[in-house]
Amino acid sequence: MNNNIKILFYRIKNGFKNTILTPWKYPYLFIHLGISIYCINQITNLNFGENTLQVLARYFIIIISVMICTLTFIGLLIKVGTPFGAKKLQLNLYRIGLKNHVGEVPTLIEKKKIKQKKSTYSYSFLNNGISLEDFEAKKARIEAILNIKIIEIKLINGQNKTMINAIANNKDSIDTIYWKSKYTLIDDFLLVLGESLTEQLVLDLSVVPHILIGGASGSGKSVLLKLIIKQCIIKNAQVLLADFKGGVDFPKSWNNQIDLILTLDELILTLENINIALESRKTQFYENDCSNIKEFNLKGNDMKRIIFACDEIAEVLDKTGATKEQKERIAIVENYLSIIARQGRAFGIHLLLATQRPDANILSGQIKNNINCRICGRADSVLSSIILDDTSASKMIPKDSQGLFINQDKQVFQGYWINDNKL
Repeated sequence: MNNNIKILFYRIKNGFKNTILTPWKYPYLFIHLGISIYCINQITNLNFGENTLQVLARYFIIIISVMICTLTFIGLLIKVGTPFGAKKLQLNLYRIGLKNHVGEVPTLIEKKKIKQKKSTYSYSFLNNGISLEDFEAKKARIEAILNIKIIEIKLINGQNKTMINAIANNKDSIDTIYWKSKYTLIDDFLLVLGESLTEQLVLDLSVVPHILIGGASGSGKSVLLKLIIKQCIIKNAQVLLADFKGGVDFPKSWNNQIDLILTLDELILTLENINIALESRKTQFYENDCSNIKEFNLKGNDMKRIIFACDEIAEVLDKTGATKEQKERIAIVENYLSIIARQGRAFGIHLLLATQRPDANILSGQIKNNINCRICGRADSVLSSIILDDTSASKMIPKDSQGLFINQDKQVFQGYWINDNKL
């Protein structure tokens, strides 16, 4: 289909949609439609006479009138279906060189506000053969001409890949979203992480048992960790938290809710006990003919999930400069974590690890490969590759953002902010 015809099709389609959804915004369309029907009705009732020529003339005038009314109505629909500022935008895209080999630029088909978010818009472009890579390469210049921050760019429209969608925020910073008690989900064991631009992001620990949170310092890792831990407490899980920063990020209000681990000796003992519990649960599940903790509890039992969390796991597992004895002790910790990572899901034992840089010196492949939920905050391309195995965080998370994350499925979301005093 010719590009111009495609564009007209989308304009008319959007015009109909806009008119149906917000008819009060476009009264002139209905005024035009009413006048057209009235005029055609009047022309139809005119008496031209009965001979053949007069009858043909009468029908000719009616057809011409209908065509004129239809074309002008379509013209108004095109106007209604054309986003405000589309022509100026195309001119600016041409100026920055975002065009194909014949000089065509992407055509803005639709701009709409995302209801769930303040000052956030979705821009849909007919790409005219311009690749997603070209859009991403000129992302900074597009942000400059639109005075926005682009959070996500992706191909849409099924297999045809003829449309590109950009999600952007008009503000210099993204609004803080505060946690509310009503967000707690009753279902076992669903956790709410935050909000993407279109929906609330939910994680099921029964399906995705372990979580790794990474990102640059100040990106909001500890706040997201607290949010997840808080929900685990509400859901009556046993939470064991290793914090080798002296527990400063977890004030006294947390002490009655979690078991805080501050030394390596305590950590080794805790992990040993968790692994003993894992073996015990294997026996109990076998005797009760159950394959997982959910089935076991449905038979009238009340077994708690065990959440082992660690804020900055690098403080524990980094072997740089360690003595032989220290390396042996770290190896014990790694071995216990590996067992939990491999076997914990069915038995309701979960890892929740946060660290700035989970490279091979910190997390062994056996642990990291068994953590299938990975979340990354603000990061450069190297750090993003370590956490997500690609550079998407460096491209999709603004460099000055805090509390904004992307997961392994390329979903960008704003984590909820929680107040320690309301634990």
